Amino acid sequence: MPASYQAPKRNATAKTRTMSQSVASNLATETATVQKLLDHKGAAVFAIRPQETLGTAVNHLKEKGIGALMVTDATGALQGILSERDIVRKLAETPGQTLPQKVEDVMTAEVQVCAPSDPLVSVLRRMTVGRFRHMPVVDDGHLIAMVTIGDVVNFRLAELEHEALQLKQMIVG
Repeated sequence: MPASYQAPKRNATAKTRTMSQSVASNLATETATVQKLLDHKGAAVFAIRPQETLGTAVNHLKEKGIGALMVTDATGALQGILSERDIVRKLAETPGQTLPQKVEDVMTAEVQVCAPSDPLVSVLRRMTVGRFRHMPVVDDGHLIAMVTIGDVVNFRLAELEHEALQLKQMIVG
């Protein structure tokens, strides 16, 4: 035992301890929502009309470098979604006759949507279970954006990197 060490005396008062963290602060998590993702990503929506051809849709997908188009009517109301998978399935069914077909005949009309307030975890779960990669974001009945499974994963990875950096800074001081 070092010579300078003195054991606490029986009636000595304990020093006041301060903590920068508590169990509550360590366990508190701010829920990541679709809106937080959109705040970083933006809310661009690429859409096509149901009467357009698959050839036109394929050109839009190629030009924009995207994997799906929202299908909307003249008022902007969501009618369906047309994904690369929809087009590939139709190519397999009707080889050489696919591109002139109408979007409305190939699109997925039963579209699962999410709201800006939805937690990203639930959106990711729905996409995984449903085996689809694109989900329209609807607010008050209006199409406002689309999120992809890649958007959700990248957002979560960025969050984890930020959390790791905070932990390193906390440890180092």
